[in-house]
Amino acid sequence: MSGKVFNRLLSPLPAYLNPMRKESFKNYMMKVKMSSAAPTQDYATITDLKATIAREMGVDTGYQPIPKDRSHLLKYLPQTQEELPTRSMQDSFLAGIIPLSTDKVLQDKYITFLGHVRTGRLLEDMDIFAVMVAHKHIVNPKAPKNEDFPYTLVTALVDKIDFSEFTPKPQEDIKISGHVSWVGKSSLEVVVWLEQQMHNTWHRITRALFLLAARDSNNMKAAIVNAIDPANDREREILSGGEDRKKRRIKIQQAHVSKVVPNSEEQKVIHDLYLRTANKDISLRTRVLPSGCAWMSAAHISNVVFSHPSDRNMHNTVFGGFIMRQAEELSWVLGHMFSKYRPILKSISDISFQRPIAVSSLIQMHAYVVYTQMNYMQIAVFVETFNPITGKNDTTNTFQFTFVVPEVVNEIVPNTYHEAMMYIDGRRHFQDVMKKSIDTGKIVSDGSTGDSYTSDLGT
Repeated sequence: MSGKVFNRLLSPLPAYLNPMRKESFKNYMMKVKMSSAAPTQDYATITDLKATIAREMGVDTGYQPIPKDRSHLLKYLPQTQEELPTRSMQDSFLAGIIPLSTDKVLQDKYITFLGHVRTGRLLEDMDIFAVMVAHKHIVNPKAPKNEDFPYTLVTALVDKIDFSEFTPKPQEDIKISGHVSWVGKSSLEVVVWLEQQMHNTWHRITRALFLLAARDSNNMKAAIVNAIDPANDREREILSGGEDRKKRRIKIQQAHVSKVVPNSEEQKVIHDLYLRTANKDISLRTRVLPSGCAWMSAAHISNVVFSHPSDRNMHNTVFGGFIMRQAEELSWVLGHMFSKYRPILKSISDISFQRPIAVSSLIQMHAYVVYTQMNYMQIAVFVETFNPITGKNDTTNTFQFTFVVPEVVNEIVPNTYHEAMMYIDGRRHFQDVMKKSIDTGKIVSDGSTGDSYTSDLGT
């Protein structure tokens, strides 16, 4: 870290960025709304923020196959939430800059062959930034200031990531911001958004909802975090929305096709697809693909990734953002091959992290076009770890990507009952994305959308 940057991190922040001031968050958002954006040099870079949190969490430089023992930190963890001070949402607000305008090496890392910004790289930054925000939210008076952070923070799932129509430029800085929007006893919902300045206005790129789990120092069991005490009516509204989102996630999980029979309307959809592909033969042994359609089994690609220590997180397992980037880029390739166009990513949903992935794992990724409608494609990516000795596969992650292209694409058709369930699941995700677009309107791409206690943070 340069001396100049380090001094800036330690020096007093501008009034509207000072987290210790009650009005700082409100004033900051008002400035965004009025499009009087602060100079990007007033923010720490994402690299500096990563270095700061690594230092505070006690992460050593250099890879060690066996992580250091953190058992001595267990005594600092609270037994009840009442032992911790309450926090408001503005207390956890954090902002930083991805300095693409000045860092040419970073530009090469983030630019696509089309001259755009790599979405996968942004997903990596958003994932680690959500951890930074959660880290800022947690204040534990029992933990000495000279000790490492006694918590382990892991990404449990990403509820949804919505993208605006604004195309970010790889030669301009990107601002990343976020705050905690809901907490349970040991879980934290964090909203993170990206913006880029153009003509003195911050344009929204994307907004994501991360659900993080707080674990103890050894990552063995849940750890209690600070409750939220809303500072104003807007925070109370967001907190209430977090409860609604929690209930909605539970409801969706309970109604998943792996647990519940599809409803009558969905069963009819599957049977109608079968009738359209059935050969007029009483034996029912053969099926015929209609014109303008494609078998799901043919709209599929796979990839194998060998992870290395450079892909690890602060807890010596594979970084969740790395998995997100690999899955997003694989889904884009499949969408490009299937549609013959360069697809535009509109939304990511149902990103679940079932279990951690050890460094040195063989990671298999399978991408399928599971549903299409007009010029939209729903692509599911399933991530598995493969043990070459036992031959065993374990599913660790699932993703649902919604892409759009300029022309109508072939209709996808399942050929087995298993594929039919993938079709129904993808159809549900697509309809959910489209419903939110209708209910809330398109994600606006200018800075006049209001305060981002996230003005479009719906349920």
